[in-house]
Amino acid sequence: MSPSLRLVQLVLVLLLLALVLESLALLYAPAEAAVIPGWGALALALLVALIDAGRALRLPTPSVTRQLPGNLPLGRWADVRLIIHSAAPRVVQLDLIDHVPDGMEISGLPLTIRLAAGSSSRVDYRIRATQRGRFRFERCDVALGSPLGLWHVRRRIALEDDTRVYPDFIGSPAAEMTGMDGWLDRLGIHRQARRGHGRDFRQLREYREGDTLRQIDWKATARMRTPIAREYQDERDQQLVMLLDCGRRMRSQDGELSHFDHALNACLLLSHVALRQGDAVGLETFALEQPRRLAPGKGAGQLRALLDASCDLQCTRQPSDYSEAAARLLQTHRRRALVVLFTNLRDEETDEDLAAALRLLGGRHQVLLASLRETVLDDIGRQPVRDVESALAYGGAMAYQAACQGLKARLNAQGIPVLESTPQSLGPALVERYLALKRAGTL
Repeated sequence: MSPSLRLVQLVLVLLLLALVLESLALLYAPAEAAVIPGWGALALALLVALIDAGRALRLPTPSVTRQLPGNLPLGRWADVRLIIHSAAPRVVQLDLIDHVPDGMEISGLPLTIRLAAGSSSRVDYRIRATQRGRFRFERCDVALGSPLGLWHVRRRIALEDDTRVYPDFIGSPAAEMTGMDGWLDRLGIHRQARRGHGRDFRQLREYREGDTLRQIDWKATARMRTPIAREYQDERDQQLVMLLDCGRRMRSQDGELSHFDHALNACLLLSHVALRQGDAVGLETFALEQPRRLAPGKGAGQLRALLDASCDLQCTRQPSDYSEAAARLLQTHRRRALVVLFTNLRDEETDEDLAAALRLLGGRHQVLLASLRETVLDDIGRQPVRDVESALAYGGAMAYQAACQGLKARLNAQGIPVLESTPQSLGPALVERYLALKRAGTL
């Protein structure tokens, strides 16, 4: 229990009044005549405060229910609703603070609520997760105002809830997509119309303008006495494996997210598209004490499994052992697949290990290296050179980029395709490359 500002102000005013009256009495009148009213008023106020404190201690603790989303997207604001019910026989005013776990930002707390006798109220505040993983809400605190408003009685209420923060790879993991073409257009992915082309037979239909002569089914045409064409579709039931580097190369920061978070977003975005295309998607991680593996699977349930497997993944300070990761993937995955390796290209000794690992994987699988470009280097390159410090920064940035481009060229010369992109554009660029590979029938 703590005194309110109202009680403190009242005591100070009465104390000051008593001192003033006592001073005047010492100057102009017998002390007994003036001291009694001032100090008496102060004593009366303290007696009232004690009675009010007793009544405050007897106030019943309100019941609180929290409505919290079970899944939250990283970096986006979400609403949390609190339902408060008062069992007090009179109007009560309370201040409420919800204890939000570390790794989340808060907006709208503390809350001040006025409740009538036996009534309930619904209030909202907002949270924004800045880290992925599993979070636990354990309690909230309420400060009840006494009937006269002279005291605050603090009560701690156990209120446990759990939520998980997922990568925000399409704005919200639970977002319902309406129309794949429109969604890809919003992402900036442009697809060329290719009616009837592909590897898998789909159906017979009437000949349309734009169909090639190779599509005409002559036997069906003879039977129906009208041109009939074969329509094909992109191959389905193919394999896509994400090989995600969780090592120190991915710790670079770009805005609020690290390169690892951007790579994870791109990985899940590509998985979402591939699953909708009818392909099976799996996940392999490395540069972790305990690497994770999710076997390739299909359907909406596989996307949920990918989210569960990756929501608490964190980037480590371990070096990236590409040869070990490649050998482990070859042991666990024998069917031919498109293997997308997410990492950062750098001109280091370990990049020879990277090239060797990619050649090893390329013997059985089709490999694509997805590398994130340091946008800070682009920013340095656009800045004017005005002094020695800026000249050194410019020279260092250009030398670093040249080394990375040289490594990229060496990998391309060895038949290893490299997709280099800014962190924000990596997801759409990967989806576009994946769809192009399916259209070409090279998976």
